[in-house]
Amino acid sequence: MLWIKSLHIIFMVTWMAAIFYLPRLFVYHVQALNEGDERGDARFKIMERKLFWGIMTPGAVLTIASGLYLWLGYGITGKWMMWKLLFVLALVVFHGLCFSYLRSFKNNQNRKSETYFRAINELPVFALFAIVFLVVVKPF
Repeated sequence: MLWIKSLHIIFMVTWMAAIFYLPRLFVYHVQALNEGDERGDARFKIMERKLFWGIMTPGAVLTIASGLYLWLGYGITGKWMMWKLLFVLALVVFHGLCFSYLRSFKNNQNRKSETYFRAINELPVFALFAIVFLVVVKPF
């Protein structure tokens, strides 16, 4: 089980790195669009697609799959686990939100501002802190 636990942590780090970086790419993408930079627009579409489908989504799937395996294998229960799962669900929703923004950029329909993407870029940090503290401290 320690191998699976190690893989779970590695997959989680991969997912979180991508989930932190993609909204930052959206910030830069909006800047490129505001400057009328067509080459930048095309470049960011490629970068965003590759990050989302090549790193972020596999990281999410493998994190959730290994987490379920650990949860079922160890039979972990408790209020802290329910709260952790709630924060993981919030990250899954954020992941889906990023997908919708990816599509809007792809279809040249983005209506969100640079400031908006800067703000939402910080949201996953709260989930990460909560999840780590819940897992390590198990406060309830």
